[in-house]
Amino acid sequence: MSPVQRILVLDGNPNDDSYCRALGEAYQKGAKASGIEVRRIVVGHLSFDPNLGKGFKGGQALEPDLVKAQEDIAWSQHIVIVHPVWWSDLPAVLKGFIDRVFLPGFAFKYHSKGPFWDKLLKGRSGHVIYTQDSPGWYYRLFLGRPTVKSLKKGLLEFCGVSPVRVTAFGPIRNSTPEIRRTWLEHVEEMGRRGI
Repeated sequence: MSPVQRILVLDGNPNDDSYCRALGEAYQKGAKASGIEVRRIVVGHLSFDPNLGKGFKGGQALEPDLVKAQEDIAWSQHIVIVHPVWWSDLPAVLKGFIDRVFLPGFAFKYHSKGPFWDKLLKGRSGHVIYTQDSPGWYYRLFLGRPTVKSLKKGLLEFCGVSPVRVTAFGPIRNSTPEIRRTWLEHVEEMGRRGI
């Protein structure tokens, strides 16, 4: 059994019939089979304004769905983010969710003097799982894997989540049903192991 006992799966694809949704469900299934408690957030089902209108200046109250999301993050020991790569980037609703939820005072806190900050989500590990239509070598070599940099370095590690694994699946567009089943089995095993 995995030492991780509380996992949050964050599904960043707004489409209900997406392969990302199937990956998140497979991960959850595997984790539950190992006795791990799992909570899921499907960003496309939440009701919130994705625009952080005032930046980090504050004054924008969190909607109830975002309050619950922060509670789920605080509860978790391991955060799994599943998302598609669209135009080499994250879906807009996932980016808006991140902007609105991972706020100063919750996920990190800048020091009053100097360039440093406190990482308020320490003690958690993470896993970024993404799908893409372009070949992996193209996304890595020509585009520099921007979503990996954004989520792994710019978000999770910045807030203290470590270690952070990364798993990519693709190209999705030309994949066969057999390949997709194999990928789902692989992700289910990840969930079973709590990684």
